[in-house]
Amino acid sequence: MKYTFEILGISPVLEFFNYQQTFNQNKPATGIEYLGTYQCTLDAFIESVETVQPQEDWDMDRVVKTVIQFWINHSERIGYWKGRLNDAGEQNLLVSRVADIKSLKAQFDSLLGENP
Repeated sequence: MKYTFEILGISPVLEFFNYQQTFNQNKPATGIEYLGTYQCTLDAFIESVETVQPQEDWDMDRVVKTVIQFWINHSERIGYWKGRLNDAGEQNLLVSRVADIKSLKAQFDSLLGENP
């Protein structure tokens, strides 16, 4: 199974918490997890991934490797988000998403009204 990791943006802590509560209550197991960290570091990203309740068939070692590959290959993007997080202040989180590719594609297809 292949995985993807992406930084999505900055969110106030309370808004992210409320979103997580709604998302987790209304979703079946989707293969998509949204994560929040107070720091823009590789260690913080890995820790946030490791605290997620993994999907049944997820290979967590591969998920962590995906995060590391993102970190290695996107230094400019990481620098950008690190700056935005610093500008936003302590009451905000850096929001990211980790997903298996198949589940993410199915979600995008459903949003576009296409049948998988």
